Amino acid sequence: MYERIELILLGGIRLMDLLHEDTRKLFFKYLLPSISATLVTSIYVLADTIMIGKGVGPRGIAALNLILPVFNLFFGTGLLLGVGGAVLMSVANGSGDRKLANRYFTHSVIASSVIAILYMVIGSIFLEPLGYALGCTKENIILFTSYGKYLVNFCPIFVFSSLLQAFVRNDGAPKTAMVAVITGGVTNIILDYIFIFDFNMGMAGGAIATVLGSTLSVGILLTHFLSHHNKMKLMKEKWNWEIMRRILHSGLPSFLIEIASGIVVLLFNLQLLKYIGEVGVVVYSIIANSAIVAMSLFNGVSQGAQPIMATNYGARQLERVANVRRLGAITAFVIGLVIFLLGALYPDITVTLFVNPTSEILTLARDAIRLYFVAFLMMSLNIFYSTYFQSVLRPKISLIICLLRGIVICVILVFILPIWLGVTGIWLVMPITELITVIIAMLLVRTKKI
Repeated sequence: MYERIELILLGGIRLMDLLHEDTRKLFFKYLLPSISATLVTSIYVLADTIMIGKGVGPRGIAALNLILPVFNLFFGTGLLLGVGGAVLMSVANGSGDRKLANRYFTHSVIASSVIAILYMVIGSIFLEPLGYALGCTKENIILFTSYGKYLVNFCPIFVFSSLLQAFVRNDGAPKTAMVAVITGGVTNIILDYIFIFDFNMGMAGGAIATVLGSTLSVGILLTHFLSHHNKMKLMKEKWNWEIMRRILHSGLPSFLIEIASGIVVLLFNLQLLKYIGEVGVVVYSIIANSAIVAMSLFNGVSQGAQPIMATNYGARQLERVANVRRLGAITAFVIGLVIFLLGALYPDITVTLFVNPTSEILTLARDAIRLYFVAFLMMSLNIFYSTYFQSVLRPKISLIICLLRGIVICVILVFILPIWLGVTGIWLVMPITELITVIIAMLLVRTKKI
């Protein structure tokens, strides 16, 4: 079934290229566009952090880092229902069942609307207690709520941004999705500067810029429904729990990966507040944002290789799959090595990019960056191998890799290592997590022959 769907989605000419053109040429042809697309999202987040770090100061960047798990929840919910519903919609369209495809779309939209409104109401009522639960102190709770009130009150925008990206892309309009994200991101960056520096609006200015950028993205995505290429329609029908169950089952891996990121940020923040205070959260915010850029590059390599590996696997051209796997793994590792060396040799540049550091921040950050950035060497391979297993129809193994590095090992180590090594143990959590995961991933690659 998957091979048939792949044929329908790719089309004849492109399929022939993927099956017969030199794998090295194909890989590098797909690499740059893919990395460019994945970088856009990371730059979106990065701009907010840099502008707030420079315009509000270290305390502002700490407050922003504390609210990141809320972002993860909103975007994760959009992915849960967006990716889950859009994949099933594509499968239904591929089999010729347009009515079933629109049922998936309708259920995803309704469920997203209800959940987003629920988040908005609960978040508005309990915003301050939520801030304290995420690690805020009396000193930075005002900064947290200044940003957070806009985030929760416009929650539906963030949920529908990730939901519609998935559906529009799967409805045959990837360029529309790309334009929406890029336009929203650029708008966010420009408005960040205007609101934070020119209007001196602080955290609220950063939040409003983010809301307006995301609103513009959603507006552009909605124009797809006016296009003659649009096949999606909302249907009037009774609620079907079996349809909903399929959507949730399909979108669960994407949701777990996004939520895992939020859990890691939350646990790191709480442990750092416990061991060294707010300065630790400031330093971790710098590292976490550097990690977002690194992961976007690794994801770019993975997504560039994915259609080539998947198509050739469907055609049983396994040697070509193995060739692309080797190319992708080497490329991802080289990128990870470059990022590690930049952090190890020039940690001060990384810090000053985000904030005007105090001597305390600079001293702590130097050791933290040098230790943490070791993780990028192994992370590059873990992200790539996760995509590889998805491409060869082994999603359970892909999910295992994601959960090991994203939740299981990390959560255990973040509580154990600081007991033995103090704050150094916190910075070593991710390098050790990625090392254990990459050993398991490489063993799985060797034993699960394609």
